[in-house]
Amino acid sequence: MPQKRIIIVGGVGGGATVAAQIRRTDQDSEIMMFEKCGYISFANCGMPYHIGGTVEKRDTLLYPVEKFAGKYNVQVNIRSEVTSINRFKKTITYKKKETIQEVHYDKLILSPGASPVVPQVEGIDNSRTFALRTIEDMDRIIEFINSSKPVSVTVAGAGFIGMEMLGNLQALGLDCTIVDRSSQLVGNLDKEVSEIIEGHLKEKGVNIILNDGLQAFGDDGRTLLLNSGEKIKADMTILAIGIKPNTELATGASLELGSTGAIAVNDYMQTSDPDIYALGDAVETKDFLTGSPRYIALAWPAHRQAYIIASHLNGGQTPYHANQGSAILKVFDLTVALTGHSSKTLAEEGIDFKETFLPSYSHAAYYPGSEKLWIKIFYSKESGLLYGANVVGFDGVDKRMAVLATAIKGKLTIADLPELELGYSPAYSSSKDPINSIGYKALSEWNKE
Repeated sequence: MPQKRIIIVGGVGGGATVAAQIRRTDQDSEIMMFEKCGYISFANCGMPYHIGGTVEKRDTLLYPVEKFAGKYNVQVNIRSEVTSINRFKKTITYKKKETIQEVHYDKLILSPGASPVVPQVEGIDNSRTFALRTIEDMDRIIEFINSSKPVSVTVAGAGFIGMEMLGNLQALGLDCTIVDRSSQLVGNLDKEVSEIIEGHLKEKGVNIILNDGLQAFGDDGRTLLLNSGEKIKADMTILAIGIKPNTELATGASLELGSTGAIAVNDYMQTSDPDIYALGDAVETKDFLTGSPRYIALAWPAHRQAYIIASHLNGGQTPYHANQGSAILKVFDLTVALTGHSSKTLAEEGIDFKETFLPSYSHAAYYPGSEKLWIKIFYSKESGLLYGANVVGFDGVDKRMAVLATAIKGKLTIADLPELELGYSPAYSSSKDPINSIGYKALSEWNKE
């Protein structure tokens, strides 16, 4: 039987993980990887923390190419950009240095990732404005900080990357301003929860400008003109406006895109061509509640999708289920977490819901170190079925979000929350955990109607 060749386009959480997963169950197929940058596997979520100095050693973010290639018996091609796919010949064309080459595949896996949104505004192509997506981007930011000694920075965009960059840049002593076109920070959160974050940033001395956006840059990026007419002076700018899926290869090969603009895939991560799979930040998946199309660029989905593809290539029939979009981030001293739907997305879907908000504490108030914790849940008006949750606080946020994410996955209702036995010690919780308490409160509010 001839050897099968599997080609993977792109590395990091999607491509590198699927290569490793395939090799665990398939020792015979030839696996070739192509990555246009110089690194096949790196911890992109750790980059803001290396910039800020929390993660001291750059090498800890990287998986050496030679080590990866040797461990998984993969032919790794870095600085090799795949430029086209010929589905009828089952070949890809790639460019390495100035050489154009073509190679045949039996199965093709696309993990091209996503790119930062860069607004087309006057003066943006300057030496002081940066996006952060790759190790090379990170290196450029660090080199600029070390060589130019900036005093002030503006972060454009109040999403996950923008918020994480704020704390790390201020840790370097920079005076920080954040600008966002929306009316709140972290648009995925409920407004009431976002206001807690806004208050925390103001306590930290961050200048917050909402309902405004970039119109132009002047003086080689030192001046930012906003849509309102306001001008900001900054020694550097970080663009964190958002990301867009890299779909050029897919569209060039006439693969189907979904309504979100990302690559459409079935339950086994196959594209409209059954010999071509796709995963990670480039694909469209389904919402756990409604089944409607969703675009979610997070690490967990990419790793799960890698397993689904490797299993399917090996004859397995494990489907990829819909996404909840569970996420967590650090904003200065606050931890911010969300899972499932918020009031905004439920309203957009036309779903009737109720919400309950609970200010609480991370553990027993009399035990040292007890910190403020806020939880907001969203649930069905009719059945009490949990739809989503926001959690924010200074301690214990991660475990409360994890419990609520699991409860949503398990299709629990607000009536189930008071019954959860979550373990009690004064150092870790209260005898009635905040998850129990918000369940009691939700039930009380629900029963009044």
